[in-house]
Amino acid sequence: MKRDELVLLTCAQMAAADSAAVALGTPASELMEAAGGAVASAVMERFQRQPLVVLCGPGNNGGDGFVAARRLEAAGWPVRLALLGTLGALKGDAARAARLWTRPVETLSFSLLEGSPLVVDALFGAGLSRPIEGLASQVLAEIDSRGLSVVAVDVPSGLHGDTGEVMGQSVRAMLTVTFFRGKPGHYSLAGRRLCGEILVTDIGIPAVVLDEIQPILWNNGPALWASLLRRNDIADHKYKRGHLTILGGASATGAARLSALSARRTGAGLVTIAAPRTAAPIYQGAEPGNLVAVSDGDDDFARLLADERRNAILIGPGSGRNERTRLAVLAGLGLRRSAVLDADALTVFAERPAALFAAIAGPVLMTPHAGEFRHVFPDLADIPSKVERTRAAARRSGATILLKGPDTVIAGPDGHAVINVHAPAALATAGSGDVLSGIAAGLLAQGVAPLAAGAAAAWIHGECGYRFGRPGLIAEDLIDCLPEALGTAMN
Repeated sequence: MKRDELVLLTCAQMAAADSAAVALGTPASELMEAAGGAVASAVMERFQRQPLVVLCGPGNNGGDGFVAARRLEAAGWPVRLALLGTLGALKGDAARAARLWTRPVETLSFSLLEGSPLVVDALFGAGLSRPIEGLASQVLAEIDSRGLSVVAVDVPSGLHGDTGEVMGQSVRAMLTVTFFRGKPGHYSLAGRRLCGEILVTDIGIPAVVLDEIQPILWNNGPALWASLLRRNDIADHKYKRGHLTILGGASATGAARLSALSARRTGAGLVTIAAPRTAAPIYQGAEPGNLVAVSDGDDDFARLLADERRNAILIGPGSGRNERTRLAVLAGLGLRRSAVLDADALTVFAERPAALFAAIAGPVLMTPHAGEFRHVFPDLADIPSKVERTRAAARRSGATILLKGPDTVIAGPDGHAVINVHAPAALATAGSGDVLSGIAAGLLAQGVAPLAAGAAAAWIHGECGYRFGRPGLIAEDLIDCLPEALGTAMN
């Protein structure tokens, strides 16, 4: 998939794309015909002919539904169509599409669901401004309770295209057919639960309209960053591939080891674990390729970083929420090393997050989960849109933020952002986050910028989960899958 095909557009940007296409000579009515036709084609490709009901709303989404119903009826499908509202209230292209439907227009009701028809949901589009209530809400809930198969037009009704919020009530679709480019809401947590398969279709909007819109949000994929991972210089040596230094903890020693192995598998030339003296034998007796240095006192970590070849640091996995971790973070940031800050490296600043932000002057990637994010950005944690929440944190901190979850968002201080949904549920296992931070740190050590490193790490991490492909996944399995996942990303 090409880079511009991964673009995600807000509702306002999609409206601008429609307008730009019209200005370039494509009538709006043709765009609606193409959209409804795309829905009809998708239905016919994926389902056998069967009773079908199309639920149309009062706006352009309903107009798409009228077109889809007409195309399906012409192909011999037994179609019933119901409208929320009245024909007289329809305007513009939706009214035109309704006039071309010559079969009965029924009133929205529960009786439409008798006989378990296939449902085309064209009630409400992506820009819904208020929660769904009343009969429409009740019918959507009834569709779900009966377990009917649903094809959603643009979005499942009630799913906001920008924020990913459910506006009162929604419905679970098997397939969502959207147009030109996806929207942030499709790839939110609610979107992942509700949209089913997401089919982005071409309706005749030329890609050149993106030049004027200048989007800054993408669905994650190798086309965004794969070229940055390819190193083909035969003169490379281990120091040219970067020397990552990881702050190891005294007790949870496995975390830093998982990160170190992940970073090495990802291509970092050397990885040193800076370990407390009491725990150093544990690290030294483990993986032979991990270097180990004793780092106890307040200044030990800074002395290690005096070697400028140690160009990247990772602090947080198993390091402990203590003064040693806090001082190591400040030492690394003070030397402007490329840094990944995870877990304890973030929560240790929960009482004084401004001190952390003030120290950031170089390339920094923070990788919190939702709880850690709330510790450091408590007033941002309830912003409904995860994309906007992550962007706000990046602007405030000056770091790139990778906010983990099934809909991981990576955002830079300049507002550019990526949503990663390339991730199986099996990744919810202890140590998985340590592997992710190690992949990202390994890429930073090789000179990849934080936004690209975060996006690549999230996708590769997910690919490792898919590569394992069977029950029983644990974090160690992800590391074993890294070579094949990297190969997939770079080919």
